[in-house]
Amino acid sequence: MRRVHNAASELLDRVGASCEGKTAYLHAGGTLSYGELRGRARRFAGFFAAQGVAPGERVLLVLPDSPAFPAAFLGAMLAGACPVAVNTFLKPEDYAFFATDSGSRLLLTVEGHAAAAAASADCPAVVCDGDGPQDLQNFAPDFAPLPAADDALGFMLYSSGSTGRPKGVPHRQADLLRPAATWGPILGLGPADVVLSSSKLFFAYGLLASLVLPLSAGAATVLFPGKPGPYDIYDLMAAHRPTAFFGVPTLYNAMIRAFEPAMKESVTPLCVSAGEALPALLFEEWERLTGSAVLDGIGSTESCNVFICNPREERRPGSVGRVVPGFEARLVDDEGRDVPAGAKGHLLVRGESFCRGYWNRPDKDRETMLPDGWVRTGDVFEERDGWYYHQGRSDDMLKSGGQWVSPVQVEEALLRHPAVAECAVAACRVGGLDLVCAFVVPAGDAKPGKALTLEWRGHLLRALPEHMCPARFECVAELPKTATGKVQRFRLRGN
Repeated sequence: MRRVHNAASELLDRVGASCEGKTAYLHAGGTLSYGELRGRARRFAGFFAAQGVAPGERVLLVLPDSPAFPAAFLGAMLAGACPVAVNTFLKPEDYAFFATDSGSRLLLTVEGHAAAAAASADCPAVVCDGDGPQDLQNFAPDFAPLPAADDALGFMLYSSGSTGRPKGVPHRQADLLRPAATWGPILGLGPADVVLSSSKLFFAYGLLASLVLPLSAGAATVLFPGKPGPYDIYDLMAAHRPTAFFGVPTLYNAMIRAFEPAMKESVTPLCVSAGEALPALLFEEWERLTGSAVLDGIGSTESCNVFICNPREERRPGSVGRVVPGFEARLVDDEGRDVPAGAKGHLLVRGESFCRGYWNRPDKDRETMLPDGWVRTGDVFEERDGWYYHQGRSDDMLKSGGQWVSPVQVEEALLRHPAVAECAVAACRVGGLDLVCAFVVPAGDAKPGKALTLEWRGHLLRALPEHMCPARFECVAELPKTATGKVQRFRLRGN
């Protein structure tokens, strides 16, 4: 028998009446309590119903990290509708694609945002401020949540586009609650915690860090509407003294380079990294400078969860950790056969929080969604004694001298050279041959040229087998990245 309830209502009610006055969100305009959040979400539900949004229909959210986002997201679910959260830093044509692809009935954005140009008769735009639409207060805060089955359409996100155009990833109602029962116990957040995330709410990682997990735990969350750089994060840490920080490897790298001793006292005791694997060097440098060890893990938009993570009591630099309880993992070869321990393999994961397919993309379903609930992540790993080591994306793996090369291993070794700020390794077409090439952002006063290239090559030859050393080094001002900070190696291939 299918259970019928409303996941958003359950999430809002988890902390109980005793937390009505407790702070749920801290933002530039002040604070928002749990009681105020619940009331505002119910007002949003009434607003959506009045706009004619029916259960199961989509509502496109193009909102910054402000109190309006969690209230609108949860309010849509209370009304039985499906919030579709998308990146706020894109171009008008991207929002036209999202509106059409998702079939959204309504578009919420802020004054002057490029998304307003995507409005149409089928999907009109509603302008919000930091709290919501101008007439939100006209709706009562006592909307009765509409019941929905666990497998009913609950919310939708879009993949980050690290391998091409974003894909709609629809999740069921129950998927909103599952991370608190799987990844949540590893993090151990509680009512006394204050959370800060660099990842925006429209990303799966940001939704977990700034909405699902803190609200499940009764914690408070700091909201920052813009794109936070390293100094923004240090300022927010000093101002709000969070106890848990969720970041990504590229930001940890930038924060290490921006670090000053006076910043140490405000760094959070719990530091989490996801989005892509954290290089061992960054783990070591962050702990050396701040005294806080980073808890690294890996998840996906498809799972809206983290399925492999380091346990808090034992962290291994260079490893994304062990399989999170509630998930299963396998490493397989190109034919789908399990590989022996210590061998590289394509990661397959199975767990309840995974989506059942992409939005109107049966071609991608066939590639990714396998029989018996297994999902192809597109990543290559090694597993040793239950610990997983990321080797790169499946389509990023290279062949040199007839042997497979992991770009991640080369990048980690190259990153240890003091004249390297960032780097990425990809296959490039040179003289009709595919060669291993390194794209490097030089650090500080490093001067690109033959001498520096020879220095980098010598450094790598001391750390890696010769077939893994790039045949070519190219200095670049920056690396192509997704909005989540993932390096887009596919944009470098063939250059």
